[in-house]
Order: sequence, then C-alpha cells, then structure tokens
Amino acid sequence: MDAVLSHFAVSVTELKRNYAEILKQADDAPVAVLNHNRPEAYLLPASHYERLMAYLEDLEDAKLVRERAAGPFIEVNLADL
Repeated sequence: MDAVLSHFAVSVTELKRNYAEILKQADDAPVAVLNHNRPEAYLLPASHYERLMAYLEDLEDAKLVRERAAGPFIEVNLADL
C-alpha cells in the first residue's frame, strides 16, 4: 500500500464532481487524489505551492552558504569598487 502524504484525500471521481468544494474543505492544505485507493497525484492550492517553492529556495541558499563558508575568499578594497 502506498503512503498518502496528506491529511485530506479524495477520489479522482469526487474531484471531478466537486472541485471547488474540495479546495474549500482543504483549507490551504494539500489534497491527495486517489485512483483505485492509491495516490495518483497531489493537488496544492497556489499559496501552498508558493510557500513550498520559497522554502526550497531557502534550503538551496543555505546549502550554498555552507559550501562557500570555508572560502576561498578574495580581498577587496571598498574604494576600488
């Protein structure tokens, strides 16, 4: 059995019938879309997706900081800029 990574799940058929109501009930949380009781897809409200993308960008930035923390460093004189 596949794990459902959401607190809210609906069938493909139910999603087709009640799309707007399902989004309203999900209240800005992901919705697992099930096909034959197995996760087929996840439906994310736009605001949730945007937060997720911003979080991933922050993780990538933090990784770059860790990678560059040991140098090499270039000495720069502010007057030369």
